Amino acid sequence: MTPRGTAGAAARCWALGARLAILRAVQIGQPGADRWDVVGFGANSVDQVVLLPAAPAPEGPRAKLPITREVISCGGQMATALGTCARFGLRTTYIGVTGTDENGARIRAALEGLGIDLAHLVVREGRNQHAIILVDEQRGERIVLWDRDPRLQLDPAALPFDVVDAARLVHVDDVDQEAAVALAEAGRRAGRIVTSDIDRITPRTAALVAAVTVPIFAEHVPAALTGIAGSEGALRALRRTHAGLLVVTLGAAGAMALEGDRLHHVPGFRVEVVDTTGSGDVFRGGFVYGLLRGWPVPDVLRFANAAAAASCRRLGALNGVPSLEEVEALLAGG
Repeated sequence: MTPRGTAGAAARCWALGARLAILRAVQIGQPGADRWDVVGFGANSVDQVVLLPAAPAPEGPRAKLPITREVISCGGQMATALGTCARFGLRTTYIGVTGTDENGARIRAALEGLGIDLAHLVVREGRNQHAIILVDEQRGERIVLWDRDPRLQLDPAALPFDVVDAARLVHVDDVDQEAAVALAEAGRRAGRIVTSDIDRITPRTAALVAAVTVPIFAEHVPAALTGIAGSEGALRALRRTHAGLLVVTLGAAGAMALEGDRLHHVPGFRVEVVDTTGSGDVFRGGFVYGLLRGWPVPDVLRFANAAAAASCRRLGALNGVPSLEEVEALLAGG
């Protein structure tokens, strides 16, 4: 016999797969009242991904490790999330800053190659944001070492606020927080959906949470904001000050959302993990895609989980962004 829970999950996956097949026949990028499906503001990066045979340690045999493989990959929080949206067929435009060095040219070419509009991108003298990412090839987990020139920070006064009026959704990260808060507030005033990538705690985090309509938190953030251990309790505590959909990513355990007073916990997908870099950003891109499709929250979470899991099967952030076909195949497998 098939357990009822398993049968129900299989039926839901089949239904979502069928809905995807139907919706893909309708071009989400059709011109309409809004020029853009998604306006994204935030960080980009060029990453040197270094594969190691094990996780490094300060002492013992793992204090010195041979490099198995090296890959240069474009990424960064917003670049990867927006790249995911573009790969799934959404009309996207990017507000951000790149440097004048080789890495700046590399990230601009990568974004343009994905069909992302760069009319609002700013080029500043200096080095582009870059990172060295150490990946344990046994588990796919990574350590990120990054550097960002202060000259790449965008002042709120330099934001092209009028682009918000031409978008269905505004997505911001938490790198340049003052500018992110300003753009998010402009999005709310214009009646737009405003989503976020919040993965650190700073004196401005609470203001950023308040500014967006759908905050998407990294797993550790809700507890840090509320002092309450456990994702459900922390989300319910945040509900006292935020009326919107509250979402938290849980890594391999999937994702959780509080919709009104109704809690949704959708487990993740098991895949052979090569590199988890950018998987949270791909989740957000997948979440935005499902949200704009108008799906029920559990289906949005399930799709975003599948997108994030699929991205873990390749090295790098933008390199790992899956196609819709890859996500659908994972959903079809349950």
